[in-house]
Amino acid sequence: MHSIRNLMSRDVQVIGPDDTIAEAARCMRDGNFGMMPVGENDRMIGAISDRDIAVRGVAQGLDGSATVREVMSDGVCWVYDDESVERAALVMAQYQVRRLPVVNRDKRLVGILALGDVAVKESDREPAAEALCGVSEPVAA
Repeated sequence: MHSIRNLMSRDVQVIGPDDTIAEAARCMRDGNFGMMPVGENDRMIGAISDRDIAVRGVAQGLDGSATVREVMSDGVCWVYDDESVERAALVMAQYQVRRLPVVNRDKRLVGILALGDVAVKESDREPAAEALCGVSEPVAA
């Protein structure tokens, strides 16, 4: 089984909490990804996803000038780049996320691991299947 660093995307774009959700949406569209880490003072303080923009932003009546901070998710879960893909799949399932920031042992952001990366690039399909099952579980009300 591969380590996360062998499957992750190293092309990571970080957005600031005071940037607008319109800027975040444009970055996601142009980069063809659905989540961006939010960084402030050289620290990852959260993440914003296309779903955050839609559900916490637009659906709540906010327009594109709302800040990333208003709709981002705090308390981002992440994995180390030298951990196993199985570990990443467990984190994805536990927190019901499809994308994870990846940090090195100095806790510097070095990549993003998407569920699709696990499914397409990993020869063992079991971690991806387990993660997808966990991500797809209904959230308790």
